Amino acid sequence: MATLLKHPSIDLSNAASVHYNLNTAALYEHALSNDGARLNAHGALVVETGKFTGRSPKDRFIVKDDTTSNTVDWGAVNQPMEKSAFSTLKTDMNAALKNKTLYVQDLYVGADERYRVPIRVITEYAWHSLFARIMFVRPEEPHNAPAFTVLDLPSFSADPTTHSSRSSTVIALDLSEKLVLIANTEYAGEIKKSIFSAMNYALPEQNVMPMHCSANHNDAGQTALFFGLSGTGKTTLSADSNRTLIGDDEHGWSDAGVFNFEGGCYAKVIHLSQKAEPEIYATTRRFGTILENVVMDEQTRVIDFDDGSKTENTRAAYPIEFIPNASRSGVAGHPDTVIFLTADAFGVLPPISKLSTAQALYHFLSGYTAKVAGTERGVTEPQATFSTCFGSPFMPLAPGRYAELLGEKLNTHNAQVWLVNTGWIGGPYGTGSRIDIAYTRAMISAALDKRLLNATFETHPVFGLSMPTSCPNVPAELLNPRNTWADKDAYDAQARKLASMFNSNFEQFKDTVSADINAAAPNTN
Repeated sequence: MATLLKHPSIDLSNAASVHYNLNTAALYEHALSNDGARLNAHGALVVETGKFTGRSPKDRFIVKDDTTSNTVDWGAVNQPMEKSAFSTLKTDMNAALKNKTLYVQDLYVGADERYRVPIRVITEYAWHSLFARIMFVRPEEPHNAPAFTVLDLPSFSADPTTHSSRSSTVIALDLSEKLVLIANTEYAGEIKKSIFSAMNYALPEQNVMPMHCSANHNDAGQTALFFGLSGTGKTTLSADSNRTLIGDDEHGWSDAGVFNFEGGCYAKVIHLSQKAEPEIYATTRRFGTILENVVMDEQTRVIDFDDGSKTENTRAAYPIEFIPNASRSGVAGHPDTVIFLTADAFGVLPPISKLSTAQALYHFLSGYTAKVAGTERGVTEPQATFSTCFGSPFMPLAPGRYAELLGEKLNTHNAQVWLVNTGWIGGPYGTGSRIDIAYTRAMISAALDKRLLNATFETHPVFGLSMPTSCPNVPAELLNPRNTWADKDAYDAQARKLASMFNSNFEQFKDTVSADINAAAPNTN
């Protein structure tokens, strides 16, 4: 067994014990005994992540070396770390493994074998090992040749002086050494997002468009993509009982079609209800699901999904096969429909609008939405934000590279793009109301089956978006957002305000994109 546990950079020889590829039942036992985990009434594992209930993006670094110096888009998102600092961090984290109980999982990223990457995840929490086992692709037989390794050590505190970190928490990626070091955070989402960042760096060289999106297809094999940040509805809206779920968060679009990066789903469960989201709700009542930071009655062991007192970012991690209509292969054909999801906190954008290719690339580069409470530390209510590619925290390359790839794919496969606002109507956050999910589902259904293409459209005077004047099972007055505001002058002012924010944000791209993409900018006059 010792030969299976070797890694050129990580030394497990001084660990007290190393548990290799434990299955779900065994990891449950370890988590219940050692990690403070508990069971809910239906057999799901309930855990807490301490003070880190979301990602810590300001503590994420990429090693700057001869390979990455001219390829990574350096800045506030992709912060550089010198190789010497990373080496010191690695040495010190190796030393900290002495006498610890560790868990190793050998897994894959990528359902398509042509682009699949073998990974090894080493953790000190059994439930983190289970999280990795859920979220990545589980092989029939464990491999012994990882291309990428993650060392996840929540008990280790980094030293900003010694390790060039911002704080005692650090997520450091060495894309050349193919090693990720995670320290001083119990939030398991850092494990999967660090590996997906590595995939997003490598795949464009193979002409594969890496995407922060969910995906599904109908019985005829027609595929749809759902782009959007956390809280916009990617997981919820792609889990459609009438369609086959390919995956809920990260995909690649290759010359052969779409493939899932993952083997599981990681859904927000705040205010989860059996009526609105029956498929996801059912997963929270199964052995093999992890529930993070939920509030549970200690006597009945029943979860109160409406209680956000610990965080609004309550989560469920579950194997994708827990969704009854999930794809077993994780691969599908080329998309003919692409949905951009945004939670507009200003209450300005239409519930659904049809985009030209130029508009699609403008909005892809803009990536407008609202940060939803709890997704990141310090965010306690929705805040307007622009996140390039609908996932800038996970995109190491320059945004233009991803936009170029997306444009090529859209044009080659004649995919129609729709912008869907799952946020507010009738006023901004605090005044208006969140768009009813039943109406959003009806609009997306009409877009997917092409009924909406036959509608009459009107043009938004500020954003230039094509808004349908009718949609089956949706009140017509909701389709033009201005109609939902009592004070039309206030709406006009709010629309111009948001348009100015779009234009200010797009200044960073305007000299590097084509004239037709620039022409897709909103009109502030």
